[in-house]
Amino acid sequence: MSDAQENESISIPYLSRDLSWVDFNERVMKEGLRKEMPLLERLRFLSIVSTNFDEFFMVRVAALKRLLKAEGEVASDPSGLTTEQQLKAICEKVHSIINKQYECLRNEIFPELAKNGLSLLRPDSWSVPQLDFLDSFFLGQVYPVLTPLRLEDDKPMPFIKSISLNAAFLLEPENPDPEKSNNTLKIIIPLPSVLDRIIWLPNYDSTPSATEKEKLQLALLEDVIVTWGAYLFPGFRIKESMLFKINRNADFSVDEQRDEDYVEAMVEVLEGRGRSDVIRMAYSPGSDTLKKELATRFSLDSEYLFEVDGPINPVDFLELTNVASLEDFIEKPWKIYKTEDFSEETPIWDRVSQEDVMLHLPYQSFDPVVQFFQSAAVDPQVVSIKTALYRTGGDIPGIGLHSQSSDFSPVVRALEQAALNGKHVTAVVELKARFDEERNISWANRLEKAGVIVVYGLSNLKIHSKITIVLRRENDRIKRYVHLSTGNYNYRTAKYYEDICLFTCREDIAYDAGLVFNMLTGYSAVQTMNRLTIAPVGLKRRFLELIEREANRARHNYPARIIAKMNALTDVDVIKALYAASQAGVKISLCIRGICTLIPGIEKVSENIKVISVIDHYLEHSRIYYFSNGGADELYLASADWMTRNLERRVEILFPVQDEKLRAELCDVLNDYFRDNCNASVLDNSGTWTKISPGEGEKPFRVQKELLSRASGVSDVPNLAKLEYTVRRSPPQVI
Repeated sequence: MSDAQENESISIPYLSRDLSWVDFNERVMKEGLRKEMPLLERLRFLSIVSTNFDEFFMVRVAALKRLLKAEGEVASDPSGLTTEQQLKAICEKVHSIINKQYECLRNEIFPELAKNGLSLLRPDSWSVPQLDFLDSFFLGQVYPVLTPLRLEDDKPMPFIKSISLNAAFLLEPENPDPEKSNNTLKIIIPLPSVLDRIIWLPNYDSTPSATEKEKLQLALLEDVIVTWGAYLFPGFRIKESMLFKINRNADFSVDEQRDEDYVEAMVEVLEGRGRSDVIRMAYSPGSDTLKKELATRFSLDSEYLFEVDGPINPVDFLELTNVASLEDFIEKPWKIYKTEDFSEETPIWDRVSQEDVMLHLPYQSFDPVVQFFQSAAVDPQVVSIKTALYRTGGDIPGIGLHSQSSDFSPVVRALEQAALNGKHVTAVVELKARFDEERNISWANRLEKAGVIVVYGLSNLKIHSKITIVLRRENDRIKRYVHLSTGNYNYRTAKYYEDICLFTCREDIAYDAGLVFNMLTGYSAVQTMNRLTIAPVGLKRRFLELIEREANRARHNYPARIIAKMNALTDVDVIKALYAASQAGVKISLCIRGICTLIPGIEKVSENIKVISVIDHYLEHSRIYYFSNGGADELYLASADWMTRNLERRVEILFPVQDEKLRAELCDVLNDYFRDNCNASVLDNSGTWTKISPGEGEKPFRVQKELLSRASGVSDVPNLAKLEYTVRRSPPQVI
């Protein structure tokens, strides 16, 4: 039997994409369960789980529910599961994860914080002086802001905002009408976002001694509202109460055909998202009557109701990390190092003209990227700037942090200044960046007012590329300086997301970059490129060719190797190619942060594939691809994961790393990820993730700490991959 016939006879196994995403959040949750970690670091990971599930239900579960309604019981998922089976498994897993999450918060995090001087006091623990203080606080600062909303049987449900907290009350008259069988009334009070959720309580204890830490106590706004809510309902008693939040469907897409009023169409999408169907509800125990009423009003089945015995939205507690007396319960902030590749004395153009320069964020500072834009804005020799912007600031998704600042990013301000200085500035703005649409519209309007040419993406394609060209007049010619990155031009996420970017003025890359912008802003047939590869026109084909090349070498008994680091792997064609390469004998190592639908370690299918995932202090975000190519190895960086949406429905860029020194550095980086035995998990052939721990006599190795040390210049790990690469030309050995 030929290899092809044998391959056809073996069923191709896949995991469910959405169940794999739930598994990722379980790994995040388990970081919060680690008792050796500082308390507030544990709280951070547990909070990330809540914010991730909010978005997951708003987008992915909403899409699955819509698919179920449209197609019924069709096993359309590559895993073989029907949509209904996936939804059932998702709800079961999420219920289990949330129960463990709140058990940890309730029994470990808050009690341990209390032992160490910070107490979250619920109503049954308030002292008489605290009750007096909170009564005055409620009447003076809370009561005037609240807006009770009636729930009436014969009228539509009042508007309830997605994700925000609400208090619900079941009321009964102090003097009920004996002729009525049911005298109860139902009220909802949305918690105003203008009020702080955490209320610091005065310290009524004696002054602590010099050796004692000050004891801090806090109450929650929702507890105060529930306790003193009766002030709002004179003539009624509160019979029952509960707290809740909802997740609305956010899986909306803009009408791509409305080119003439595209911004207006996007605004309509945002408005529709605000009043869309409710996908799930999280609620506190306290009232079965109110729970059933709200579930009926929101048309939610029982599996989409999540009871949480503890504070809803624990992400709000992350502001405790700013309390000075709690510094012992926070991992000391990791220093972000300035790179020695750039200096204030040497203009950035001169430095990039010498050789390619690579930054590894956030171990190295994002400042050179900002300097790149700011220098271009004021340099009289710069004539034009072209950039593709996806996200530039605001909230920090994926790590449980939210920005309270509304200021514009330094990149946006530099582009504005450049246009005001008379330079020809073009910004390709992707308005479809989910949950950043409103912010992107705001700063795009500001750029247009400054004279920037703003292009609002492409119909039916999301522009996810991270690319900028600065055109500078030098010696009677125009020289192009290019910045390419795996991550966004977001100065906030650059402090928390692990990404890699490249500065270069290589003519071949610069020429291709110019073609990219011509295609983004005008009409252009697909152009042949020398160095860059873009999706959706050629990137998937290129990846499949690179994988097949390794497979062919293995079939001819040559060493063959693939190492890849990405955020997600779901594309069926890529997975099939990887399975075929494994069967041919290619050694494949994959470091995948989140979703992975490939199953490694299956005999005769994927026994040569290893999959790990690293979850640590920073959010892993870079995409690195290595192919040994028979000793003439190739290294690429990209904005794209191996997901169908990236390869077929987005504009993405794959760019090569050609500088010998930088290639060696990337080999070191890839090697280090597969040495991690502190924060890595490995995926087995049953679809189960298992945390890796140091073996007997093995020294603990934490890849993010090593990369931090390397950025500081004091790493004690020998650069074995660099020696192999530069001397023997052999691929990294990570399996």
